[in-house]
Amino acid sequence: MFTLAGKVAIVTGASSGIGRATAKLFAAQGASVVVAARRRPELDALVREIAAADGEAVALAGDVTDETYARALVDLATRTFGGLDIAFNNAGGTGAMGSSPGITPDGWRETIETNLTSAFLGARHQIPTMLERGGGSLIFTSSFVGYTAGMPGMAAYAAAKAGLIGLTQVLAAEFGASGIRVNALLPGGTDTPAATFKTAEERAFIESLHALKRIAEPEEIAASALYLASAASSFTTGIALLADGGVSINRM
Repeated sequence: MFTLAGKVAIVTGASSGIGRATAKLFAAQGASVVVAARRRPELDALVREIAAADGEAVALAGDVTDETYARALVDLATRTFGGLDIAFNNAGGTGAMGSSPGITPDGWRETIETNLTSAFLGARHQIPTMLERGGGSLIFTSSFVGYTAGMPGMAAYAAAKAGLIGLTQVLAAEFGASGIRVNALLPGGTDTPAATFKTAEERAFIESLHALKRIAEPEEIAASALYLASAASSFTTGIALLADGGVSINRM
């Protein structure tokens, strides 16, 4: 039920962390994967690793806030593998942080562009190609920040990630009858290079916020992405799926 055999997927933010783990898992489950991020050397290394495990992947480096790049990823998937069935729009970043009055308009715009507008641009080109295949699965990486928790100093990030949930719901309603499922994945603290904790003390504090008293490995979040991509979630659309280790419900 979790197999992706015969499917074609795009994974953005694939050079490290959750995106990298998800690309590897999708390929291991039989998908042909287009991996996307800014850093070409890391993408090339990922493609070699997938190939060494008998998987199929190609890479295209670029900026997800550039609509030309969004189009090029879909074109590459179609040209190389024949179409598109799955898109994991995972690229993003915490962006401008600090007291809300201190966030500059440029910092605000950059954070929104990176986390929200990039996902819209991706979907704008992914959906028509999925429709040609009779449907597909569209996944956005959102966050519990701005959904179940308001974290001081993260206004721009929270707004962008909350916006992704709204986008998820609208797209799910618009294209459900056409066979496209759209869902948001909301990780908790995850051990990635982009993690906001920089010291052992910070990490311990972040771990304490979770009911499980630890943070996730990227592979654990990738498993939730696989669920949303696969037929295991065939009657699931328009949801915000918390894979957050209980950070949303923990109060101790």
